[in-house]
Amino acid sequence: MLIIGLAGHTLLDADRARLAEPRVSGVILFARNFSSREQVGELIEAIRVERGEPFVVCVDQEGGPVQRFRDGFTRLPALARLGERYDRDPQAAVALAEEHAWIMASEMRAIGVDLSFAPVLDLARGNLAIGERALHADPQVVSQLGLACLRGMRLAGMAATLKHFPGHGSVVADTHFDAAIDPRSLDLLRTSDLIPFADAITAGAEAVMMAHVTYPAVDVAAAGYSRRWIEDILRGELRFGGAVIGDDIGMAAAESIGPIATRVDAQLAAGCDLLLACSPAIVDEAIAAARRHPPCPAARLAVLQGAVAPTWQALVDNPQRDLFIARLGALDTAEAT
Repeated sequence: MLIIGLAGHTLLDADRARLAEPRVSGVILFARNFSSREQVGELIEAIRVERGEPFVVCVDQEGGPVQRFRDGFTRLPALARLGERYDRDPQAAVALAEEHAWIMASEMRAIGVDLSFAPVLDLARGNLAIGERALHADPQVVSQLGLACLRGMRLAGMAATLKHFPGHGSVVADTHFDAAIDPRSLDLLRTSDLIPFADAITAGAEAVMMAHVTYPAVDVAAAGYSRRWIEDILRGELRFGGAVIGDDIGMAAAESIGPIATRVDAQLAAGCDLLLACSPAIVDEAIAAARRHPPCPAARLAVLQGAVAPTWQALVDNPQRDLFIARLGALDTAEAT
């Protein structure tokens, strides 16, 4: 049920002990874990040796400002560039969104990453944490481009994680540092932020990551700690049957919930299947709390594991990759001028 962060470029004894814990279902890698493609590939292989299946290796490889692995990988334009192209040429933007997702997911699968937490379906409406990570301000445009991202990821053998449900883009506060409150009604959310999520769920998205945002007109608890949002709306109204992932329990917006153990208990009680404990400093406390709960069902976790992937050399030899990279490079240059 826990997806944990690691300290550095290689596994420490403390990491190995944590990976042996049955309540640890995966790891999430960051720039602190990366120095080169070869190094991170060796790290992922070492993780696999320590853990059997089912188990997921995850990263945030969205593109633009959030791309954890850079040297040796394709420079991915920010998702905002796709939205800007859509305003001039919708058909081309949809094709580019699929290509963007395919390259990202193909490169991650080729080094053994199961899951990049993508696509971002938050609206581009001024949130400090989202910014250029958002595709567009119009929910209908986000929906079209988001569905193209799903297609590209699936072609590469990667499950999709929709984030941050039910929509992080329309409040200003950055939940890494502050609490975020969205006062709008559920009816207003249904006609705006929820649209891309509903469409992608209908298309069969495998996972949803919850927002650390509170919507007091719907529930006093933040979305990732709310049975109203997870069980009644996400699973009941939208009929989502995949994995629900709680955002990082170490973020500042989670501090009002209480200590780490209370945050673990609250996310699991609300209906989350997987919880992120990104800082190694909080992992042991999170594991101790998680031991009070049954592990994540293997079948639900297995859906998130990546399909069989080509080797890195086979990916590099694919002429389609070169074509897509050229198109994305032109997109980044054209939209920035």
